[in-house]
Amino acid sequence: MNIPEIINAAWDNRQLLEKHETRNAIFEAVELLDIGKIRVMEHVGDNWVLNEWVKKAVILFFPLNRMEITEAGILQFYDKIPLKKDFDKLEVRIVPPAAARYGSYLAPGVILMPSFVNIGAYVDSGTMVDTWATIGSCAQIGKHVHISGGTGIGGVLEPVMATPVIIEDNCFIGSRCIVVEGARVCRESVLGAGVVLTRSAKIIDVSGKEPVEYKGFIPERSVVIPGTCSKSFPAGEYQVPCALIIGKRKPSTDLKTSLNDVLREYNVVV
Repeated sequence: MNIPEIINAAWDNRQLLEKHETRNAIFEAVELLDIGKIRVMEHVGDNWVLNEWVKKAVILFFPLNRMEITEAGILQFYDKIPLKKDFDKLEVRIVPPAAARYGSYLAPGVILMPSFVNIGAYVDSGTMVDTWATIGSCAQIGKHVHISGGTGIGGVLEPVMATPVIIEDNCFIGSRCIVVEGARVCRESVLGAGVVLTRSAKIIDVSGKEPVEYKGFIPERSVVIPGTCSKSFPAGEYQVPCALIIGKRKPSTDLKTSLNDVLREYNVVV
């Protein structure tokens, strides 16, 4: 059997974890994740395809590891999963006390300010993860993305059929944004500070004469700010958070100029 078949079999029958073949397959899968040879989600054309067997490998990796103490100067940690190392060879800039767990992939040119990247995540080249931002388990971050300070990119392992958060190429995610529950931000979009995206929260395009509503999905080149909308409850009508699409980045300009124009034109706080 190949690695996916071995892992799927072990998922259905945990007694197979005692077999060397099974353990080796899981260890190899996580190593391939760590070096970017496989990933939880793959971009195929305009679609993203979930590799459930890869998520299963990550989940099965935990019981195969024992809790161990590691130390860094006066700091002490107690965990099952080691941290990534050899950042000079990976061509990744990492500023203390940033950390990335083994089994996450960081492409050359990634910059980690004091931040955290969890196992299964994929962070592509040229991306900046700013101070106190977190990249959750299995999240997929594209090329030349800016994740601003304090942003929370949610993670997901179970259920295995649940898709992770996806931030596509050349996006700008403003400070203190929250993107969770498998929400997808398509390429070249800008999220202003404090935007909250979930699978259920409304995303409303208010740039035209009539509102257009989305859920869990930001179309490409969108400029987004936080907003509220009315929702009825037994106790009355109240305002709940939503995201407002107020315009589009201009495709006629290069990306750097387009971003600056967006910030000036729409007065977006990032």
